Amino acid sequence: MKGLLGAVSFLTRVPVGTGERGTEELAGSVPWFPVVGVGVGLVVGGAYAGGAALWPPLAAAGVAVVVGICLTGAFHEDGLGDTADAFAGGRDRDRTVRILKDPRLGTFGVLAVAASLLLRVAAVAALAPGAALAALPAAHALSRAAAVGAMTAFPAAADTGLGASYALALSRRRALAGVGAGLAVALALLGLAAVWAAAAAAAAAFLLGRLAVRRLGGVTGDVLGAVQQLGEVLVLLVAAATVTAGRWQSPISSLLALVSGSA
Repeated sequence: MKGLLGAVSFLTRVPVGTGERGTEELAGSVPWFPVVGVGVGLVVGGAYAGGAALWPPLAAAGVAVVVGICLTGAFHEDGLGDTADAFAGGRDRDRTVRILKDPRLGTFGVLAVAASLLLRVAAVAALAPGAALAALPAAHALSRAAAVGAMTAFPAAADTGLGASYALALSRRRALAGVGAGLAVALALLGLAAVWAAAAAAAAAFLLGRLAVRRLGGVTGDVLGAVQQLGEVLVLLVAAATVTAGRWQSPISSLLALVSGSA
């Protein structure tokens, strides 16, 4: 239970009062990241389902995505913006690190966050409320599982900072538990589409991790936030494509759609 509360405290603005945590507590919370993602996704999906009763799909999707950002405190969006600025604007390692540590957001960061918001809203708007109640938890779980995988697949860029603290404390067994939890959730909610969604999120995590190693010497907390954002976008796009192609076959999502339609 401490691990779950620690993950909630780290990834969201929900006040759970965990206080200071040592190395063991940090490591113990990592496998719970995808589980927290499920909770965030359910809140966002519920906001979309409720908003769809009042507004057109695009407006409801916009409100739902904003609800998710408020719940997480734009934690991952901040990492995406900083990473985009650093990798696009830095010509060498020293300059890349300086830009990454700069709290101000530049042009590339603004464009990256805007693109993330646009694609997420558009993808959610393409889903029926019942499908969104399955796709959003899957997207939030898988994207956080991708970040957990990146923590153990790549070295930390430094010995200090939040990202380094989690990466250095994480064992391979706990990392596999976190990745496995995300995959299990996705398979239950997306069916066979989870295979494509997981492959897309994993590819994004691998490519961004390799770039971080080349440019920074390893991953940072900001890079892990960017991994989560890219993973979430890609999973939602896969879900939207599956619905558009008429191949949505998840038993759980079909049940959610039935319940949502009868409500």
